[in-house]
Amino acid sequence: QVQLAESGGGTVQSGGSLRLSCTVSGSESLGKPFCVAWVRQAPGKEREGLAGVDDDGGGRRYAKSVRGRFTITKARDDNTVFLQMDKLKPEDTAMYYCAAVGGTYCWNSHLEGEDEFSYFGQGTQVTVSP
Repeated sequence: QVQLAESGGGTVQSGGSLRLSCTVSGSESLGKPFCVAWVRQAPGKEREGLAGVDDDGGGRRYAKSVRGRFTITKARDDNTVFLQMDKLKPEDTAMYYCAAVGGTYCWNSHLEGEDEFSYFGQGTQVTVSP
């Protein structure tokens, strides 16, 4: 059974930084390759894919809204995925979720919502004050 557990959310002032963590358990059920990504959803808005990484730590992809500010990392033999968020803005306020899908690398289509994720975590709240 695949389970995703996020941590690291909180409240920060505009311009500040946060680092989110996602621990993937049961990844052997995903097979290889697999894709792990961060997505977010703010109240009243659609879910937005932010960044994705392949199981070997390569293939990193970013949405335009966060490119240059957010960095996703994963070590090859470690099932923890990090999202370093810098230069945070109030519009980054949302619930942030870790998501995964097996049998594929990460593609832009995953971030754009054209390809689905199979598993989601419970989410961690990020609030950026002006």
